[in-house]
Amino acid sequence: MKKTKKDILSIYDLSSAEIWKIIQSAISLKKEKKSKFRLKGKSIGLIFEKPSTRTMVSFSAAMAQEDGTPLNLDVKKLQTTRGESVYDTAKVLSRYLDAVVIRCFKHSYIEEFAKYSSVPVVNALTDKEHPLQILADLMTIIEKYKIKNLKDLRKLKISFVGDANNVANSWLAVAAVLGLDFLLLGPKNYGPKKELLNEALKVAKTTKANIKISSDIEDIKGSDVIYTDVWISMGEEKESVQRHKAFSKYQVNKTLLSKANKNCIVLHCLPAVRGEEISADVMAEQEVNIFEQAENRLHIHKSAMIYLIK
Repeated sequence: MKKTKKDILSIYDLSSAEIWKIIQSAISLKKEKKSKFRLKGKSIGLIFEKPSTRTMVSFSAAMAQEDGTPLNLDVKKLQTTRGESVYDTAKVLSRYLDAVVIRCFKHSYIEEFAKYSSVPVVNALTDKEHPLQILADLMTIIEKYKIKNLKDLRKLKISFVGDANNVANSWLAVAAVLGLDFLLLGPKNYGPKKELLNEALKVAKTTKANIKISSDIEDIKGSDVIYTDVWISMGEEKESVQRHKAFSKYQVNKTLLSKANKNCIVLHCLPAVRGEEISADVMAEQEVNIFEQAENRLHIHKSAMIYLIK
């Protein structure tokens, strides 16, 4: 029986059971001393409009380590630059590849591509979400706190400090789906879009997630995880001056960290700008967690590819 195609464009494309399964599989894969080559004979296409270090390399390494083939499809060299339609591109690539991984600006592009693709399409970052990043983040939290089940994960308070960007959007979504205790802390004018927040709150009613949006620094109290990201995402460089002014008091530094729980861990999806969203000393003290988080991208990508195309 032919397997039904599944895409991961958003956290909402995954159930709580699927999220847990992909993470637990990644944890098992990480412990393996020798690969079992589960993706032998499989190939994926990587279409990246935006610069990338971790995402590009971890997807490529994940496929190679499982004896699969990653193909870097340079956007500038594809026929789309000459006006070929998304429809035609998706239809043709579906006949060559087992999955397509896309990192682009407009979320609508990846949605259109997935609509016409007959193989799984994976969101490697858009202006709306960054779903697999969040699975790697959750994997790190589960490892650090030795979490055995969702019930225990729900006992932790996870706080995202900074801009309500694509990473924050995916955190909102995963908190809602898994029923987590989640705080999004930042300047009032840089909160999540109304429709995205409403979507999360709607799901949260069913899962009993505790989601709070705040601009009050004191709400960081009781946090077990503090997460941050750059103040200026790709494409927002023109807003640099006003963003620095707005976010200056939301830097993750020793003062802010002192308000959290004693053993609170700090995470950052990278790249980091030391001295802006995170102080250099906190970055140095927490780098064991942050670089472990970066490594976990490899294992999550491997797990996701096995889940989608094996």
